[in-house]
Amino acid sequence: MRYYLIVGEASGDLHASHLMKAIKDNDAEAQFRFFGGDNMLAQGGTMVKHYRELAYMGFVPVLLHLPTILKNMKRCKDDIMQWQPDVVILVDYAGFNLKIAKFLREQRDNGLWKGKILYYIAPKLWAWKEYRMKNIKRDVDELFSILPFEKEFFEGKHHYPIHYVGNPTADEVKKFQMGSGKWKVENGKCIALLAGSRRQEIRDNLPAMLEATKDMKDYEVVVAGAPGIEKEYYASFLHGHNVKIVHGETYRLLSRATVALVTSGTATLETCMFNVPQVVCYRTTFPKLTRWAFNHILKVNYISLVNLIADKEVVTELFADCFSVDNIRKELDKILPGKEGREQMLRDYAEVHNRLGDGNAPVNMARWINENVAPIHRCQEAQ
Repeated sequence: MRYYLIVGEASGDLHASHLMKAIKDNDAEAQFRFFGGDNMLAQGGTMVKHYRELAYMGFVPVLLHLPTILKNMKRCKDDIMQWQPDVVILVDYAGFNLKIAKFLREQRDNGLWKGKILYYIAPKLWAWKEYRMKNIKRDVDELFSILPFEKEFFEGKHHYPIHYVGNPTADEVKKFQMGSGKWKVENGKCIALLAGSRRQEIRDNLPAMLEATKDMKDYEVVVAGAPGIEKEYYASFLHGHNVKIVHGETYRLLSRATVALVTSGTATLETCMFNVPQVVCYRTTFPKLTRWAFNHILKVNYISLVNLIADKEVVTELFADCFSVDNIRKELDKILPGKEGREQMLRDYAEVHNRLGDGNAPVNMARWINENVAPIHRCQEAQ
């Protein structure tokens, strides 16, 4: 069958690449085209656009790049219709992908396309923009979740069936732990700095992380370089600091880290899966306004995946008006070896691991496609 995948950032590229591999294990004749990244390209197929050309965050950057975004969306729509895939798999990236889903549903209603619209890694509507639920119900054929608490939101609250297939981050960490060595540090003590996957996140968070750890002489401080961000971008931030930076080796770094400072996102869950105590740090441009929005607009109690999955505060979240160098130092001290905060966090991590379960997300989704979509395709081909 023909599979068209659309991702908008580094984590989506990684998750989609594993899904592609699982699909090939079930479908030896699988063909791929995609908006994606280097991990997906390594699995084969044709990359139409790299996610680096798509990843804009925040109102002002999106507004400034609106012509490019619209051009990319048109390119995506035209390419799908020209190639006529049997399955389109949308991976997270809701702002772009839900518009693609609407377009494809309309084309199918008009008899111009006959494929399936599958959504892998459900949009986080439980946090905000819940009104998009009507778009999901109208335009998406099947929704696949990687967070166990999402079933209650989609099925319990909105009566929309969803497949929890397991968590790919948990899968990827387990595979790494089974097959790779650890990152070597000089004195056995290491602080990992994971400052985000986008330039804006790195610019906002890395300076404070570096300042908060500069006097911790007993620890080696190592920055995890984000995929797709060139080494030169980090140079101005690291100048004057005795730290290392590694690219493409975040898992090896986390496998050896003592503690970590982490910008909210998938990295918080990765750090949890490696049992590395962490402080979540997220600077915002308008901290008081952000706090007000969090308290009055967002419909969640936490910003980190670890706390959302546990449904309680496992890791401290320093964001908006709580974000400061002094607060980072204070919270980091609480989770150093020998401190009670560290032991409590590790106990809470065990509950997070348990809630995620042992399901292999890409394998489970690929199996579902093989059992539910492939037979329909074979019947159409036979007609």
